[in-house]
Amino acid sequence: MPKGYWVSVYRTISDLEKLAAYNKLAAPAVAAGGGRTIVRGGRVVAYDAGIAERTVLVEFDSFEQAVAAHESAAYQEALVALSDGVERDFRIVEGID
Repeated sequence: MPKGYWVSVYRTISDLEKLAAYNKLAAPAVAAGGGRTIVRGGRVVAYDAGIAERTVLVEFDSFEQAVAAHESAAYQEALVALSDGVERDFRIVEGID
């Protein structure tokens, strides 16, 4: 079964306090959903139309698990805390078997 991944690229961070509140709530929600953060911040080299900004990659055992974790009440609470504190490109993608 292919793994699932959350891919987030933060275009702008306008409120560090909201981001911190989100991180405090999101980390346990991701762990409870079976997610493992494998990239968070760090160095970025962007090519083509890429953006060299904060990037987060979370791995799940399946695509369905990744979607369910995003839809969980705990993660939705984290999103409320984040609200308009960032502009990001967030997607859930299916890995290759």
